[in-house]
Amino acid sequence: MHITIVLNGATNHIRISLAFIKKSSLMKRIYLLLFVTGNLLTGCLNPNGSSDKEKLVEFADSLFQANVDSSFIAGASVLIFKNGIKLLDKSYGYASVELSVPMPENSSFEIASVTKQFTAAAILKLVEAGKLSLDDDFTDYLEFDTKGRVITIRNLLNHTSGIASYTEIPEFWDFSTHKYDRDTLVRLIEQKDFLFEPGEAMIYNNSAYFFLGLIIEKITEKSYEEYLNEQFFEPLGMKNTYYCSTLDVIQNKVYGYKYNKNGIQQKEYLDHTWPYAAGSLCSTTEDLLTWMIALHEGKIFDEQLYKLLITPDKLNDGSKLRYAKGLANYTNFGNHLIGHGGWINGFLSDVIYFPEEKLYIICLLNTTGPKRADFFTNELTRRILSKQEYETSEIDVNLESVTGKYIGQAREKILSIQVSSLSESIVISIEDEDDADTLSTYVGNNTWMNENKIIRFTDGECRMDNIYGYYILQKQ
Repeated sequence: MHITIVLNGATNHIRISLAFIKKSSLMKRIYLLLFVTGNLLTGCLNPNGSSDKEKLVEFADSLFQANVDSSFIAGASVLIFKNGIKLLDKSYGYASVELSVPMPENSSFEIASVTKQFTAAAILKLVEAGKLSLDDDFTDYLEFDTKGRVITIRNLLNHTSGIASYTEIPEFWDFSTHKYDRDTLVRLIEQKDFLFEPGEAMIYNNSAYFFLGLIIEKITEKSYEEYLNEQFFEPLGMKNTYYCSTLDVIQNKVYGYKYNKNGIQQKEYLDHTWPYAAGSLCSTTEDLLTWMIALHEGKIFDEQLYKLLITPDKLNDGSKLRYAKGLANYTNFGNHLIGHGGWINGFLSDVIYFPEEKLYIICLLNTTGPKRADFFTNELTRRILSKQEYETSEIDVNLESVTGKYIGQAREKILSIQVSSLSESIVISIEDEDDADTLSTYVGNNTWMNENKIIRFTDGECRMDNIYGYYILQKQ
């Protein structure tokens, strides 16, 4: 028997043998077979069909609306693009809570530290032009007393300089609402002790990118914004990407908020003299998609320079980092991810790319609060890509040998942790914090995973790689 099925204009031929079908149930079984086969063919013909897209949109609608309704966020814009197709492009909540103004189409947000990839790309454009090398001492271009230390442009790009980060200096917030010459901040940073010797560790550092902006201006004799306009924004048609201002009236620029126990409130004021090349750009989801496609698909750099941009460096002792130059680059539960997040007064952002799937996810929020932008991008990622848990190895280390107290420099503070052992896991408690993490995912070589964090014990040290920082704590 030969049956022809036509689905969505495509003709598919299926041969069915009747030898195994009893006459009494012939028609019933044929109908069942046709039904099952039709569903299979629909999936084969349209693997990324509208039903999957509709489910993703439905999930996103529920996710974001629930957080708007609970006042965790005022609003958001999100864009998902995969294999040349927009799976989601929507805005949620309010651009102005006070005026009940809905989030407009093509909303403009402060993108915070997502700015850093533009700064890093601008530096590599200068490398491409032969105007500097990543191994140059940065003091060749900027006056700064390093107390005899050699700090390279590369150290600034990958946060291994050891210089104090100005956003962790208490005095900074006293003048962050005022305009001063930028050299005022350079001199303030210069007075502070180094956190570690260059290349010995990695601690996320806004001072480094502030310095990179000044270096760009010194070499090009143009403002940071002018150089980025010339190199990136104008050639790519990114008409809605610009240096943020607290004075200019910008169409579709949304208000920023913060969440606390009292609900949604106005963000604190911050003069945009200071975030600068570390976090002062504004943009939209559409413009950021344009940028990401251009960057990751060969329209900005040749293959060699692109690899230089996205490839993480190593510490002096050979330890591998997962942060490259303005971009994190790591495996996120089995999925290769390149991207960066951002936080600034009133705004959160996460801009990520999965190269193996040609998947781009952009999430911009106009509220700082209990849920960062990567909370939303992770939730959306799991609707599209499978999550692969890290494979657990049999414990081959004496757990008692790693227990004890460890102390070392981390971002914002000296970090003190207490490590205790259980039968098949260890527990890490942070001093002055109530929460404790139980680490049960042992991956071998004295190493545990805590979500995407890597925690390794060796030679009286606890090494904590949290992607945006690589801390080395000494056992007491």
